Amino acid sequence: MRDRATATLNTVVIDDEQLACDELSYLLKDFPEVEVVATGSNGLQAVDLIQKLEPDLVFLDVDMPGLDGVGVVRRLREQGIDLPHFIFVTAYDQYAVEAFRLEAMDYLLKPVDKGRLAETIERARRTVQEKKTPEATPGAKGPGPGGPVPRNKLLVQANNRIFVVDAADVIYATIDNGLITLVTTALEGHSNYRTIEDLQANLDRDLFWRVHRSYLVNINRIKEVVPWFKSSYQLRMDDRKHSEIPVSRVQTRRLRELFKL
Repeated sequence: MRDRATATLNTVVIDDEQLACDELSYLLKDFPEVEVVATGSNGLQAVDLIQKLEPDLVFLDVDMPGLDGVGVVRRLREQGIDLPHFIFVTAYDQYAVEAFRLEAMDYLLKPVDKGRLAETIERARRTVQEKKTPEATPGAKGPGPGGPVPRNKLLVQANNRIFVVDAADVIYATIDNGLITLVTTALEGHSNYRTIEDLQANLDRDLFWRVHRSYLVNINRIKEVVPWFKSSYQLRMDDRKHSEIPVSRVQTRRLRELFKL
């Protein structure tokens, strides 16, 4: 995260009551470090928006019909993706224990007090700034002393067999429901790694770039940069399907630097 003067906390607001959603979004306009990038009215929208937009913060109503706020967090955890910081917002205080059990950053009661909201935003800003470290970029130095030694070979499970492939032949990796899929020049199968972070840590950081929360790509296998929605981009890869990989908002600037866009 950048310093306070330029820091931006990309934020999603979810509430099934439109008035409450609008009111909170209005209050957040007074905080220059917060950018509300989307709003939603139910749990399924929350899951979809979080996967697509990768926000830093999510203000999430707990009591919603269908998939409630707690269910949203649990479903995202089951998918094995990195989670944003959740701030539960509700008219009922009985959900507080469950919220903090799920490691929510904070718990706000309706109607939201602006002073209390300011404390929450400041806590969020500090937490994100301290926790967020620069992700590996093409051309960055590899692991320092004591770090993992990049692996030259990987295991890929496909068709009830276990293949050994060269790391350089991996085109991209993606995770869905906690399962990592490796797409290589010759085959597609599952990895024995449990998280994208673990996989990336064991590969050459000059070669493999995490362009999105759920995707790790081999920069030598990028075939085309495709302009996309709202100044974003996708990467068309050099695999048989010419797969298109989304580039996250955080990584867009690095993409522009890499390809001089």
